[in-house]
Amino acid sequence: NTDKAEPFYRLSVPKQKTSSEIINEARNVLRTLRTRRPFTPTEDQRKLFGSGSTRAPQNRPPSVFSLHASSFDLAESRPVSGVRLSPLDHKPVLVTFAKDEDSSISLPKPPADAAEVRKVSSARARLFRRTSQGNFLSAKMVSPDQNEEKLDSEEPAMMSNLCRSNDNCLAEQRSYTPFNDENRQLICNERISRSEREDFRKGTAGKFLFQLRGESDQIKKPGRSSSWPRSTGWKRRVTGLEDETRINESEEEEIFWHIKILPILHELEKEDNIENLCLACTKLYQALNEGNMLGKRFKRRSVLLKTLYKLVDIDSDPLCLKLAKIILAMKVDGKNLLSVCKLAFKICRNEKNDYIIQNDRLLDCLLEVLRTEDLQKSNEALLYCMGAIKFMSGNAVLLNEMVNKGAVEMLLQLMKQINNIKENDTYFSNLGHLLVQLTATLRNLADLPPARRQLICNGAVSELCVALEQRMNAKDVCTYIVRIFSKLSSYNDFCAALADCSRCYNLFLALLNKHQKQQDLVIRIIFILGNLTAKNNQAREQFFKEKGSVNTLISLFQTYRELDLNAQKWYHERGGEGKKRPKHPSEAEDVLIKLIRVLANLSIHPSVGAALAAAHRVVELLVTVLEYKSVDDSEELVISAATAINNLSYYKVKSSAVQDKKLHIAEILLKLLMSNNMDGVVEAVRVFGNLSQYHEICDFIIQKKIYKFMIALLDAKNQDVCFSACGVLLNLTVDKNKRALLMEEGGIGKLVDCLRDFGPADWQLACLICKTLWNYSENITSAASYFGEDTDTLLVLLTSLLDEELALDYSLDRDLRDYNKLYWEREFKPVAEKLLDRIQSHHSFLPTVTITPF
Repeated sequence: NTDKAEPFYRLSVPKQKTSSEIINEARNVLRTLRTRRPFTPTEDQRKLFGSGSTRAPQNRPPSVFSLHASSFDLAESRPVSGVRLSPLDHKPVLVTFAKDEDSSISLPKPPADAAEVRKVSSARARLFRRTSQGNFLSAKMVSPDQNEEKLDSEEPAMMSNLCRSNDNCLAEQRSYTPFNDENRQLICNERISRSEREDFRKGTAGKFLFQLRGESDQIKKPGRSSSWPRSTGWKRRVTGLEDETRINESEEEEIFWHIKILPILHELEKEDNIENLCLACTKLYQALNEGNMLGKRFKRRSVLLKTLYKLVDIDSDPLCLKLAKIILAMKVDGKNLLSVCKLAFKICRNEKNDYIIQNDRLLDCLLEVLRTEDLQKSNEALLYCMGAIKFMSGNAVLLNEMVNKGAVEMLLQLMKQINNIKENDTYFSNLGHLLVQLTATLRNLADLPPARRQLICNGAVSELCVALEQRMNAKDVCTYIVRIFSKLSSYNDFCAALADCSRCYNLFLALLNKHQKQQDLVIRIIFILGNLTAKNNQAREQFFKEKGSVNTLISLFQTYRELDLNAQKWYHERGGEGKKRPKHPSEAEDVLIKLIRVLANLSIHPSVGAALAAAHRVVELLVTVLEYKSVDDSEELVISAATAINNLSYYKVKSSAVQDKKLHIAEILLKLLMSNNMDGVVEAVRVFGNLSQYHEICDFIIQKKIYKFMIALLDAKNQDVCFSACGVLLNLTVDKNKRALLMEEGGIGKLVDCLRDFGPADWQLACLICKTLWNYSENITSAASYFGEDTDTLLVLLTSLLDEELALDYSLDRDLRDYNKLYWEREFKPVAEKLLDRIQSHHSFLPTVTITPF
């Protein structure tokens, strides 16, 4: 009965869907296409703006610049308050510096025995006095009676006065009573060893040590003792009286400066060895951290920063890394913040420095700058800071560290601030430079799964779309954002989040129309659209309904087809026919591949697919690809075009362009059908499966002997190949005049072999074979005359396959057992039972045949 025949593309599916939908999608005639993500080459050099940047050099900050000590502003490093603190009453002067704007000293409490201390105070005053010229940290020895007069020649005599016969080290010992006790005592013992005397003669204060009473630098109070911490910071005593607390803190800071910091600064002043300077910087950072002197509170900050700025002139990245870390930790601003961010940028620009950067926590300092600095006030400093972080993100170790330190959320917050700046704002243009660095960093972060999850959770899609909309004219910003989407849309979770952002479709279309000939941008947008429409029916419909969506795709198709044709023409004119073509597709061809993928994916939606099938220009462009391209030279492009035509040929609608061109399509598919590319052959067979619904195509298949090729494919021992070939044969058997063709080339025997080989594992194929045999045997008079020597085998085989317990024991995948049973019951069993009954009713006896297990 011809009413029972069904074209293979219209196979019934179970009403109750299961996990086996994956199989149906793979077998379905309407299929989505997959393709490779566009390749993004790594920049040869680390630059602020890549080689593809369209920003004019004169309108963008430089990637290369000179940086010296003079780049820093010494005035900015002074304390916020310019008021010099006066000495407290009744305090002996233990250390005296030359009077200048940069020093303001709080002094220790008065000792019980002033005479004892006076011996030391004059020596320390001479030791730590700074000169107004030259090395401002050098210690000059000055007599208290001679004020500014230099006594370099008297140093030996002075030293002998400082030293006692026992040559022991000098120690300061101090005992504290509660703050409300007026009787404070300071006992100073003065002892200097021979080696220390040599240090003093050389002008080095590095080993001039102060020690608090006790063997472990302990500070003692009545009834309790506490140690001066070495690693946990400088502990301050709280008394409840703010003025005395401030005085005490100032004293402690003063002592800590002379004991811990000043010797290191002297070492930095006099040391020439880079390695030793780096070690000294490490000690300095640790000491500043220990003394809670990092930041802006430290009143001797200017002296410290001046020393560090001078060292910038030394051309050493390891040293500059140490300096940058300390200067950033001192919370500089203005010109100095810009200069130190440039210094960090310069260090990170050299990929060879990645290893030392990993070990020195510069990233923490730079992230702190991003978190705390004002976007508008410090936009240029933030630019170079972000540039340095971008360079770091090129290193796998540092990239993981960024994710762990919350860089993703921090960068998205910064992007949100930038997005809040409107186009008419004076800062809008400059912040575009910063946005290039930020989006480039996010692109690198997108490679890591934890970062991807954070991007989704923190609303990255929305902020990136806002940036894309605002910076439509900035190709480099658009390119980086599109690269982020291109990478992340390959993952289902992010793709779903992007599909839910309704504004993205319009933005992508606007970008395609604006930058139509920018291949690197176009190909990624098309790739994203292909991902969005691969599995989401709502996305297909929403994109299709956007104004001008199909016209934009057609325009792109025409543009890049012309580019590809011109490239191919140039190749042949240069004698390239005898040369081997490049393995990878050309840039224009790659765009066409991904563009056709979008069309094929869109056509899965019923109404969209029907509309595209009626779009003559779309079908014409797809056909031209098959006309001028060969599967040997352009495999992915040709197979993609055939798949798209196959999808569109499914729809039987009025004014169908596929229907109008069906004979022409069949003719050009012959070339693909006869090729040595099996994927191409299968795709061509699928198209013939749909087109063979039409009598003209069936006649064409007979005329060109294509049916013999279909029968031959049944021997391919490949389920998908057999399925596609059987679909064409099924449609041929609808016509009574063409059924006898199955007897040629051993067609019946090959169908029975396929049923035996694949039946228990593939009920769809088994059902299709039974439908074909059912159509074929409609006018049967004798089973032997229709099925010949295969009659007995077919009878036994059908009987076995209809035994539920026997047949379903051979499920290849236990997870698909329910699906197999459902399909077996609803699809295979009804057709197989009717076929078995028909054969048995036209067969004289049922022989005994031994069945070999499947």
